[in-house]
Amino acid sequence: MKSMMEPISNRTVEPEDRQVAQAPSLHDDELLDAYSRAVITAADKVSPSVVNIEIRQSVRGRKAMPRSSRDVEASGSGFIFTPDGFILTNSHVVHGAEGIEVALPDGRRYQAQMVGNDPDTDLAVIRIPAQNLLAVHLGDSQSVRVGQLVIAIGNPYGFQYTVTAGVVSALGRSLRAGSGRLIDSVIQTDAALNPGNSGGPLVTSRGDVIGVNTAVIMPAQGICFAIGINTAKFVVANLIKDGKVRRSYIGVGGQNVPLVRRIVRFYDLPVASGVMVVSIEADSPALRAGLRVGDIIVGFGGVAVAGIDGLHKLLTQEKVGETFPIVVIRGTEKLGLHIVPGEVKARS
Repeated sequence: MKSMMEPISNRTVEPEDRQVAQAPSLHDDELLDAYSRAVITAADKVSPSVVNIEIRQSVRGRKAMPRSSRDVEASGSGFIFTPDGFILTNSHVVHGAEGIEVALPDGRRYQAQMVGNDPDTDLAVIRIPAQNLLAVHLGDSQSVRVGQLVIAIGNPYGFQYTVTAGVVSALGRSLRAGSGRLIDSVIQTDAALNPGNSGGPLVTSRGDVIGVNTAVIMPAQGICFAIGINTAKFVVANLIKDGKVRRSYIGVGGQNVPLVRRIVRFYDLPVASGVMVVSIEADSPALRAGLRVGDIIVGFGGVAVAGIDGLHKLLTQEKVGETFPIVVIRGTEKLGLHIVPGEVKARS
């Protein structure tokens, strides 16, 4: 039977016949891992739209020199979101500024004007007199997932155009603004933020902006927050249109208090706490509605109210000038009143 194996040649392989395996010449990009490529791609795409914001404020002297004043300079970050010079940043970066100067990555500098400011979401829009600028792409913060790679770009401590990377640590956080209201749908990340990063973009690996970097818990490490870009889209539209975000108010000062269990059971209330009225503004919707100091608000507009934050969420711009039922506990009595919320006056 003929063997299926062919004999191996005994011919000596000469050096010139050898095919010497040589390591292929790798391009630098091939040496980068996927993580590095993602960060580099996003940074290259977004960094040209990130600006450094310098503000000037005049601060009055103390009692010893009551009429003296001095200029205080501070800085933060922002990003261009339209080619004709609209820039989004944090309210606390530019609030109260007497002068705003914006430095672009290419070295150009412009004096900016305030378009609108919303301390309740810590967002503000400013504008510079420039055209044909490279604008970021605003993404969808609702599509973000925990564990997703994110990149923060800003100007911490004056070090311009600094890039840090991390992951989304949590979603749906709430953060209290300087005005006292809660900012909802806040993104928590461990991408390092420092003073000066405020107002800069938080972006995905594709370079889509999904948040506005706003806060860091100083004693902690890796706990940083960004306002979701979907919130920012709503605020920006209002700031460009009206220079402010309209919100309603009823004119009470309140505090969260627990309800007596017997009252909760007797009236079958859906909440075990409410907002106790501790003060009422003169000529306010609350005064006109018949609210009194000591009343406990447990419902507004057909929605149960368990605390101040819940009441704040219900007082949106749609409520201005409309009549709504409000439920209060006065002593041991449950009362139904009607109230017409007014519009919150813009803060100076």
